[in-house]
Amino acid sequence: MQIVIMVLKFFSHLLFFVILSGSASSACFVDYKAKKNNPLRLHYGVVEINGSQCSLKEAHKLVEIRIAEGDWLLLEVMSLFDENGLEKRKISAGKYFLLY
Repeated sequence: MQIVIMVLKFFSHLLFFVILSGSASSACFVDYKAKKNNPLRLHYGVVEINGSQCSLKEAHKLVEIRIAEGDWLLLEVMSLFDENGLEKRKISAGKYFLLY
C-alpha cells in the first residue's frame, strides 16, 4: 500500500511540474523589420504575442496591426522564438524591444 501511495505522490508531483512548465513556455516572441516613408526610416523590433497565436501567419497579422499604431509598415516577420532568444535580440532591437 505504501508503494502505491509513493507512486501516486510521484505522479502528482510530475503532473504539477509538467503543467507548470507548459504555462511558462507559452510566451512567444517575434522579431521583425519595418519601415516608414518620407523620409525612409527602418527599424528592427521584437514583439511578444500570445502563445496560442504563435504561428508565422498569426504573428504577421498581429505585428502588422501593432506597429501600425506608430505608422510603421511591416516588411518582414523574421522568426518566432521563446524567452530564450530574447537576450541576444535586445541590443539590436534597441527602443523597439517589446515596444509594441
